[in-house]
Amino acid sequence: MGHRISLLLVLQLGAGLFGSVAFGHALEPGYLEIREIDQTLYAVVWKKPAVAGAPMPIAARLPASCDPRAAEELSWDGTAYYARWTATCADGISGGEITIAGLGQTSTDVLVRILFVDGTTRTQRLTPTRTSFVIAAQPESLEIASTYFGFGVEHILLGIDHLLFVLALLILVKGTRRLIATVTAFTVAHSITLAVATLGWVYMPGPPLEAAIALSIAFVAAEIIHGRQGKPGLTERYPWIVAFTFGLLHGFGFAGALMQVGLPPVEIPLALLFFNVGVEVGQLLFIAAVFTVLWLFHRVVRHMRLPQMRGAASLSAYLIGGLAMFWVVERTVAFFP
Repeated sequence: MGHRISLLLVLQLGAGLFGSVAFGHALEPGYLEIREIDQTLYAVVWKKPAVAGAPMPIAARLPASCDPRAAEELSWDGTAYYARWTATCADGISGGEITIAGLGQTSTDVLVRILFVDGTTRTQRLTPTRTSFVIAAQPESLEIASTYFGFGVEHILLGIDHLLFVLALLILVKGTRRLIATVTAFTVAHSITLAVATLGWVYMPGPPLEAAIALSIAFVAAEIIHGRQGKPGLTERYPWIVAFTFGLLHGFGFAGALMQVGLPPVEIPLALLFFNVGVEVGQLLFIAAVFTVLWLFHRVVRHMRLPQMRGAASLSAYLIGGLAMFWVVERTVAFFP
């Protein structure tokens, strides 16, 4: 079974990397930030993704009482198109409607974050099937739970470095019990650091953290190769220990993403809980997808009586490790201006 998992992962990794290169810009989310200056004046930041070198055809619309409602000019910062302006909203923005025009014809999301002078925030995730929302005076618990759950699922499924770490574990760990124990250890560890970092109890600088996460992937990939050479390493002998240790690092990465979104001050525990639940559900969906495709692949191989593949595990490890080391170098270079 191990070589079939590895063959599957080789194909999946190749397809995923091609898709990321070919369609990465189209899948980047937009971002709209509205910061209250006083009861009628608001500072607006609007980030629009780039598609094929041009701004994605979407537009942010503020409530009807605001003037101006939308950006007049956009500037390119090397990664996306930005607009900044101030809007006067005679009646404030509570109860008004935020709309992302054209979002329904895309495959991206837009994060909307509103910051009020009293320290409270409103955060919404708009999608092609939900392109507008009404700004509530106070967010409801169900709204907060569903919004942050969606953030968690989206973050893990779009985080190829986190998924590659899980893929490497799937290749390396043998036996259902050991796999469950390993995934559980990873979950517990990143849940701990996600909570302590998000609550501000521990801080980990972003660039070194991202490089360390990439290095953790390369380490497990190297362990796969050593195991295939008859020299099982620490990960193969005690996978839950390694999963827990590196899970602590990955949890800091999840916390960094969550801090960019921000937490509603009145419902921090609820938002944190459902973001973490979303991450776990996304991770389980990914694992389920891998084993579903593996089952289908197994059926095809048996039905068509295809020959067994040799060396697929090592090939997949070299692909994963090579990409991880590229990230290590890229993220380390980013330390220096």
